Amino acid sequence: MQLVSGRTAQAFNLRKRRKGAFWEDRYHGTDIETGHHLVACLTYIDLNMVRAGVVAHPCQWEFGGYAEIQSDPVKDSITDCGALMELLRIDSIQALRKLRGEWVEERLARGELAREGRWTESVAVGSRDFTERIKAKLGLRAKGRRVSGSVADTTLREPQELLGFGWRL
Repeated sequence: MQLVSGRTAQAFNLRKRRKGAFWEDRYHGTDIETGHHLVACLTYIDLNMVRAGVVAHPCQWEFGGYAEIQSDPVKDSITDCGALMELLRIDSIQALRKLRGEWVEERLARGELAREGRWTESVAVGSRDFTERIKAKLGLRAKGRRVSGSVADTTLREPQELLGFGWRL
């Protein structure tokens, strides 16, 4: 991930004649519960380049999962559509395309483009049971991490004092 993110950032900055960080922080994984949390996360990611002002619609960003899924299948596809459809309990690629389109259009129509820290600063996002299970699996590595939010929409995050120093997993 470091190599890909570094090269992408260099190429973009060179092309746009800009300097500075391309991404706010280093890559880190976030565990996402399936169901509506996964849908919300996918839609948030689909809108990243819109949020950044690079494109007006995610279908214009040829390197994203949204454009890939909305187009005809390609031999070297990055997205495992079969696994994604299984996780979302969707039975056809046509249904996946339609639903992803509806999710994106709904967020765009409501003007929901703001950055959401729960996707970029959390170790896990899901129900309280899900985030508590992730915290338990982390064992000693979970020390100081907080589960917060409602029963249905919870995050597991790093302690704020560590975030202030830019320490992330």
